[in-house]
Amino acid sequence: MQALILAAGMGRRLGKATKDNTKCMVEVNGERLIDRFIKQLITFNLSRIIIVTGYKGEKLKKYILDNYPNVKKFEFVHNPIFDKTNNIYSLSLAKDWLSEDDTILLESDLIFEDSILEMLVNHHEPNLALVAKYESWMDGTMVRINADNEIINFIPKEAFRYEDIDVYYKTVNIYKFSKEFCRDEYVPFLEAYTKVMGSNEYYEQVLRVITLLKSSSLKALPLNGQKWYEIDDVQDLDIASVIFASHEERFDKLQKRYGGYWRFFGLMDFCYLVNPFFPPQRLLDEMKSNFSELLTNYPSGMNVNSLLAAKYFGIDQEYVVVGNGAAELIKTYLEKIHRGKIGIIYPTFEEYPNRLSQEDIVPFVVNDRDYRYSAGDIMNYYTNHTITTLLLINPDNPSGNYIPMKDLENLLQWASEKGIKLIIDESFVDFSCDFENNSLLRNDILQKYDNLIVIKSISKSYGVPGLRLGILASSDSDIISMIKRDVSIWNINSFGEYYMQIYGKYDKAYKDACARFIQEREIFYEKLKSIRYLHVMPSQANYFMCRVVDKYSSRELAELLIRKDILISDLNRKKFLEGQNVIRIAIRSPRENEKLLQALESLDS
Repeated sequence: MQALILAAGMGRRLGKATKDNTKCMVEVNGERLIDRFIKQLITFNLSRIIIVTGYKGEKLKKYILDNYPNVKKFEFVHNPIFDKTNNIYSLSLAKDWLSEDDTILLESDLIFEDSILEMLVNHHEPNLALVAKYESWMDGTMVRINADNEIINFIPKEAFRYEDIDVYYKTVNIYKFSKEFCRDEYVPFLEAYTKVMGSNEYYEQVLRVITLLKSSSLKALPLNGQKWYEIDDVQDLDIASVIFASHEERFDKLQKRYGGYWRFFGLMDFCYLVNPFFPPQRLLDEMKSNFSELLTNYPSGMNVNSLLAAKYFGIDQEYVVVGNGAAELIKTYLEKIHRGKIGIIYPTFEEYPNRLSQEDIVPFVVNDRDYRYSAGDIMNYYTNHTITTLLLINPDNPSGNYIPMKDLENLLQWASEKGIKLIIDESFVDFSCDFENNSLLRNDILQKYDNLIVIKSISKSYGVPGLRLGILASSDSDIISMIKRDVSIWNINSFGEYYMQIYGKYDKAYKDACARFIQEREIFYEKLKSIRYLHVMPSQANYFMCRVVDKYSSRELAELLIRKDILISDLNRKKFLEGQNVIRIAIRSPRENEKLLQALESLDS
């Protein structure tokens, strides 16, 4: 058996990474693609490795010969018109080799785990196309296969239909061909096809023609979770660097992305916090049905969107301002409006203190084993520490501590008497027991306490983080006016606006989802407590903070879970949690929670 690598392309979309090198000389986590290929291929007893060069071909050839002097199996074929042709021409230049030995054919812009080649080479079928179930990041040639893994058709880009993605498989661009298949089927059709269609085509078009004749011996070999990626541009390079990082590096790389985990198929995100039971499918379908209109039209301005938010939460329009996520409003208020000393309860959601100078923060550090504190604890502490503003996240992030409404009203009264602005972030309040009676987003409360500022993220409890919606509410008209002047008039997009417009039809579904969530949290809590190396802290939010008390550090546990494609939050980097060995685990759907529990149990042996 031999290997044939197509490496003639210029890789323009990779920018400066291919300014002086061809694509396979690009590095992923410090290793060049061509080095990875060669190390993977030489583990097999190959007769030779044929490399079709083009752009910077002599440089690539010299690099290989200089770095692998003991490998006597390299053959080089040069495509002198690489800038005017596509890969069908590069392959045609090596067609004579194809009929001499069984061949592994692969393209040079791939990265894949070792097991993929092992699976291909050791498979009993002589002619195979590696394929993977379609995912949103994939582009290029697709195939449809039947129950016997026979390829029904190759689907080129121009014939791709998004309504058919459930039945599509993407070609991985790695093939195994027998010399008989190449001699009797592929090469004759390759010659005929290039003669008729020219050299600016793709070699998979020939496979499509052969498949349409229904006489081909080529079959599909679907991957089953093995890792691979095709690197066409700088973003692909960035994603590949995460997928193929070491477990330690992968955890760090993922956490630094702050989301966008949908790009990493199979990754279960127990780090970011959403409602697993909302929105319902019907709401999603309604959004989809208006996709074109929403995409191609401007959203309304701040006045209309504050009206929609007021309707959404049942409060007066003049009391509310809408943000591009709560983070936008937090930033605007703390950086442009807030003055004086602010009391912050630690550990906390660090978006708030990160917007402040450290000398303006008066910290109340919770020392309770489970990070519990009451309204009385807060009042007692700040009675003796001068502040102009107090921040309370309720339920708290990351501890899940919750101050009930009766005690919250005492805190409000105390703050009012002291002349203290009270910021209450209630982004997680809809996950608390008796949630329908726990919100401060009420006209009577806002009117009574003009020192009160309520911030709420719509992302978290409503399960729509991609829309980036949040609100700030207060009866202090100066604050609302200043924020409206500071943020852009079009600070939210049409999708967010339309969601707020139609939400009212789904209010009952939302309340049902929150009630269902509370039940799931109790079930998950009881099961999570059975993990012997974890101490689970009670929570009224959609996450649990846990102390790792045995076997592992919080970092070690996070790294072990990432090997199982499960991402949790290691809180060791949070202020006042350093060295405390604590993690935060989001509560997701019953199926996902069960998978996490199984993973945790497997580490308890």
